[in-house]
Amino acid sequence: MPIKLPSSALPAYDVLSREGVSVMSEDQAAVQDIRPLRIALLNLMPKKIQTENQFARLIGATPLQIELSLIRMSEHQTKTTAAEHMEEFYRPFQEVKHEKFDGLIITGAPIEHLPFDEVTYWDELREVMDWTQTNVHSTFGVCWGGMAMINYFHGVKKHILDTKLFGCFRHSNLDAASPYLRGFSDDCVIPVSRWTEMRQDEIDAADGLKTLLGSQVSGPCLVEDPDHRALYIFNHFEYDSGTLKDEYDRDVEAGVAIDVPANYYPNDDPTQKPMNRWRSHAHLLYGNWINQIYQTTPFDLDRIGA
Repeated sequence: MPIKLPSSALPAYDVLSREGVSVMSEDQAAVQDIRPLRIALLNLMPKKIQTENQFARLIGATPLQIELSLIRMSEHQTKTTAAEHMEEFYRPFQEVKHEKFDGLIITGAPIEHLPFDEVTYWDELREVMDWTQTNVHSTFGVCWGGMAMINYFHGVKKHILDTKLFGCFRHSNLDAASPYLRGFSDDCVIPVSRWTEMRQDEIDAADGLKTLLGSQVSGPCLVEDPDHRALYIFNHFEYDSGTLKDEYDRDVEAGVAIDVPANYYPNDDPTQKPMNRWRSHAHLLYGNWINQIYQTTPFDLDRIGA
């Protein structure tokens, strides 16, 4: 089944079509006698279009019809994406908070050095997180978005690292019976790019949390929070093959001290083309999340959060 995007003019429509992902317009979706899953993307990343493509690619690869809605913080204005794009495809949270969604993805944001309460939109994001408990069936917090959620709901702290954790690291499957890890190998490679960490002992001390994926090098990665119908992932399954390269090249060009991303380039040689070794597990994880939503969400949207 295809993913229904907000408009065929959205850049992701052409990108995914060229990749063979099935996409459809509003008119096509209207003639199908099924209820699509309503998935919202609260996009906090500066490169909005790149992030749209990454997540639409993953959630659009399932056999279910997905209706994707793009959401932004109401007062925060992005400086790196055209105002026309934001105006045409995004709605501010205050305009959608009366609606209900089967799923919500809260992305990362390049503000991890700031304490949470110093983020300019923290008050509205707290409102969003409370809103997920009444208006969203399942929420997926990614990188900083996951750190914000686990801190807000459980008080788990974000710790600043001395050096950037940067590269592709092996993670162990810590709960093979989890429906979210259905089809996963015993370990998998996941891209990591962050200056902060969440610590396993603090996650273990919080009530009701279960770590599903973790690394001896990069720490806890994927955490399930059943009481809040949420998953938190601190790393980046959604990254494209060249995303870490783009980050590395950007810092090198700017004269910023940065290590070559670990285990990413063949022989750790940045002159060679990086290999994508996480794509299949990325599709598995997001496909399993969508499937769990489909299996458990009410058919009547009004019953979500009841």
